[in-house]
Amino acid sequence: MNHRILAPSILSADFMNLGEDIAETIEGGAEYIHFDVMDGIFVPNISFGLPVLSSVRKGTKSVLDVHLMIDRPERYVDRFAAAGADIITFHYEATSEVTDTINKIHASGARAGISIKPGTPVDVLFPYISMVDMILVMSVEPGFGGQKFMPEALKRIADIKEEAERQLRGIDIETDGGIGLQNAADVTGAGSNILVAGSAVFRGNIRRNTIDLLAAMNQQGDK
Repeated sequence: MNHRILAPSILSADFMNLGEDIAETIEGGAEYIHFDVMDGIFVPNISFGLPVLSSVRKGTKSVLDVHLMIDRPERYVDRFAAAGADIITFHYEATSEVTDTINKIHASGARAGISIKPGTPVDVLFPYISMVDMILVMSVEPGFGGQKFMPEALKRIADIKEEAERQLRGIDIETDGGIGLQNAADVTGAGSNILVAGSAVFRGNIRRNTIDLLAAMNQQGDK
């Protein structure tokens, strides 16, 4: 099993205190910072983009994990990489140029991730397992924070892990949506090694929440 990593999503952070909030997650043991970038077209919400990423890059050496929920993401890969993204994940449904987008991300110097919406069959991703560094499993409908975890995501994670092992590929499997103390162990147990959490980290004592979530992620042995 790959190293388990918590990626707090700043979508749930207080932007008046963003630098301090991020620092608290890092102090608690978070290794990634997750950016949910939404354009109001691919998903029915607008979040933030390049200026926020660029500003955060100046203040941390942590891995910046950018999730592009935008239409035709290939148009912006180079700009997000230049702004400091270490990982760029895009949606299979958002482009007709999947292979070219993966290649473009790698050419930019970033790691490439691919994701699908909960209603899209996971096997559409199987041809790309050999090409990407990470697969992101959405456990809510993309577009808004604070949603309830969809338990059917656990089987989707397990199916991706099984296929990756069949292909002898040790890729990362990230899960995003509704992650908290009550389900973190189930998600890692299913095969996901990177968990995105927003509300569960940024509501209350951020450092304590981070420590507790990391502990929960490691409560269950590998399957």
